[in-house]
Order: sequence, then structure tokens, then C-alpha cells
Amino acid sequence: MEILGGPLFSVAGAGESHGPGISTIVFGCPPGLQLSRSQIQAYLDRRRPGSSRHGTPRNEKDKVLLLAGLYQDDHDALTAGPAIEATVEGTTFATTAYEVGFTTGEPISALVLSASSKSRHYDQFAGPMGAVRPGHTDLVKYHKAKGHVDIRGGGRSSYRSTISDVIGGSIARIFLQETLGTVILSSISQVGSLQSQRSLSDHFTQLLRENGTISAEQITQVQAQLANAEIHSLDAEFATAAGELIKQTRIEGDSIGAAVEVVAVKVPALAGDPLYHSLKLRLMGSLGGLHAAQSCEIGDGFQVVARKGSENNDPIRRSGYQGNSHGGLIGGITTGMPLVCRVGFKPTSTIVKSQQSVQKNLEEIDFLLEKGRHDPCVGVRAGVTLESRLAIELMNAVLMHQARAVDPKQFKLF
Repeated sequence: MEILGGPLFSVAGAGESHGPGISTIVFGCPPGLQLSRSQIQAYLDRRRPGSSRHGTPRNEKDKVLLLAGLYQDDHDALTAGPAIEATVEGTTFATTAYEVGFTTGEPISALVLSASSKSRHYDQFAGPMGAVRPGHTDLVKYHKAKGHVDIRGGGRSSYRSTISDVIGGSIARIFLQETLGTVILSSISQVGSLQSQRSLSDHFTQLLRENGTISAEQITQVQAQLANAEIHSLDAEFATAAGELIKQTRIEGDSIGAAVEVVAVKVPALAGDPLYHSLKLRLMGSLGGLHAAQSCEIGDGFQVVARKGSENNDPIRRSGYQGNSHGGLIGGITTGMPLVCRVGFKPTSTIVKSQQSVQKNLEEIDFLLEKGRHDPCVGVRAGVTLESRLAIELMNAVLMHQARAVDPKQFKLF
């Protein structure tokens, strides 16, 4: 069973890259959160294929339909969402999705239909004589599924499955922002050997040193810088150079790796646990487990290896921590400083250059891709999914912390 998050807030998804659609169920959102389809759609628009000229040529609109878990007394406003229609055995069924309402505490259901699949592109991977892409899941999934595997677009292993991550994560981050003021951002920090000279973590830590707080206006300014760059990065000069590098890599028929920094600001302190439910453990597993991710660091990551304790320990004064090498987590528990993660992605496995490989029956071949549409750099679109996974794990930690504050007034009916 695959459930993202949990135990109190979790996301279940189903659907393949070239299937009819991706369905999502979100469990555990507290009742009373006002939620609109347009809020979720804004995050899906960042994730969708075709949203960046440096990503895959596949262009899916990825419009979300909300089907359950919302309510308001104004039924016309509640059901003002997109029309849904299906014809089954000559009978047409028509209804409308939800547009805006309040969460009821029941599971929230969503559906995103697919419309731009080109399944014939994947014929060369079919059956025991099908080719295997080096670095891809083709071989292991074929044998794990005893040959009954969806080859189209990578099936469930496709990045398309992260639609569910973003839907669940958008609900979590809306709740966290409205309840606690928490905002989650990401910035591409490296593409190939090119490295950004500006860090989200450093930027927000500096603001805290200077002002003792981070204002809404300062966060909005950073969001605008990220949105207006060539790729989603705080460093505009780096973003331009990285965009050119990705473009050249695509022309060469190759792919390239990337690193993404994810930062949550205005994080509440004391969320998380020190051992088996450590927020550090959960974040490294969730973010590091994303498609094509090969590494995940918290705070200053591998840089701390070369330091002495006197250099690495963040000073503490009455006002709080004076540095953030710990990345907002100590002993798996939040300190109130920005929560900082960095994730490294391998180059996209599917490339057009000739490579040594095998068929699924292990017959050796020289593999050459016949057709397909693929990201030359998966890190370009990964940021919003990493933000979503961080939101889901932080949401769980917050709810689990709150579960310890039992209030008898909350159990009174009459």
C-alpha cells in the first residue's frame, strides 16, 4: 500500500502516466478550512508538463475536479465547478464538481483527467522482447509485476503520479499558512556543474538576523523573483545560464542533473518527535524518495562534515537561534528557524543517445530511443512537488503535536 504522509494527514493516489486520469484522496484535513478549486489549481499549474519551455514537450492542462470533502450552505457556489459528463452503455451522466467550500473533516477526493498521451511512442518497450532504458524502472518493474506492467510513459513510475502529491500538499500548505503563517518555497540551486550564488536559506536567515522576523511583504518579493526567473530560482543570473545549459543538453539528445533547495519560513517550534517519528527522518524519506532524487540534506548538509563543533553549533540567545546550520531541526524537532532541505536529482534516464542495455529477457542490445517526450532536466519541475511533500510531513508533525494538548472543552456536546 502506498500512502504519502500519515498517520494523521495522508494522501493516496492512483493512476498511470497514460491512463484516463489521476485520482487522489486526502485524509485528515481538519474541518472548517475554506478551500477553493482555484487555490489547488495554482499549484498544479506549476507542476504540469508544458509549464516550462525547459521541460517535457507534453502539454497537459491538468485541470482539477473536486468531488468530495467540501461543503457550504450556498449550494450554487459549492457546485459551481467544472461540468463532468460521461456516457456509459448509451446513458449519459452529468454533474458538476465543487468550486469552493469548507472542509468537513471527511476525505477530500479529486480527479485530474489526461488528454495528451501518445501511447504508441512506447511500443518498443512491450513484452519480453521489449527494450530496457538504462537508469529507468523498465527492467525491475517488468519482473516485479510478472510481466503485467503498464509501459506507457513509465506507468505509475511516471512523474505524472505526483499530481496527487501536489493536491494533498496544496491543502496542507493552505492550512499551515492560514493557521500558523507558514510559507513554503523552493529554488533551483544547481544544474549540472552550474551553481547558484544565492540561497533561500541564507536570504531568510539574514532577514531574521537583521529584523528578528520575516514580513509577508518580504516573502511576496521572493515569490515574485522566483516566478519571473528563466527557471524557478532566486538567482536570476544563474537561472539564465542554467536555462541555456538545459537547452543545449536537449539539442545534444542528453539530460542533466539538478539540485533544489526547499525552505519553509515561519515554522512553528516543537513540532516533530526525536526518534521513530522524527521530522528529519520523515522529510529525508519523503523528499529523498521522490522520482529521480538521489540525495537529501537537512540544513547545511554535507558541509558540516568538515567543521568542528565550535564552528557548527548555532549560538542561542534569549531571542532565539542566531544561525541555522541545523536547518530548523534539532533531534527531529522544529526550532522555529526556517526549515531547510536540499534535494539532488539525477539526469533524466530517458535520452536519445545510444546506450548499452538489454531486452526484458536479458538479451543484450544497443538501446536507441525511437520516440517519446521527456524532460531534459527533471529538477526544473520538481520544486512544487518537494514543497508539497514538505507541507504534508510538517502538517502531520503539527497535528501530532496538537494531539498532546487535550482540551476537555472539545469533547462537550451539550
